[in-house]
Amino acid sequence: MLKPLGDRVILEAQEEEEQTVGGIVLASNAKEKSQSGKVVAVGEGRVLDNGEKVAPSVKAGDTVIFDKYAGTEVSYEGKKYLVLHEKDIVAVID
Repeated sequence: MLKPLGDRVILEAQEEEEQTVGGIVLASNAKEKSQSGKVVAVGEGRVLDNGEKVAPSVKAGDTVIFDKYAGTEVSYEGKKYLVLHEKDIVAVID
């Protein structure tokens, strides 16, 4: 499995099939990028200037909302993931 470094988080983006009112399914390149995902792995945390390490505020299994254009998409063993900094996560969904 992928292991994020520092304050990075790996997400499995949630795919949402989108249909128009007439029932036409939109192609994936015509849809907007999803802004929510499930946390798969979390790095050790951010290191402050004084050397102190700050633990991440999210954990594996959390469903989160992140900034629209945040992160880098990667493929690993046939699955697509999104790697982003913890600061790009704006909310945790309960």
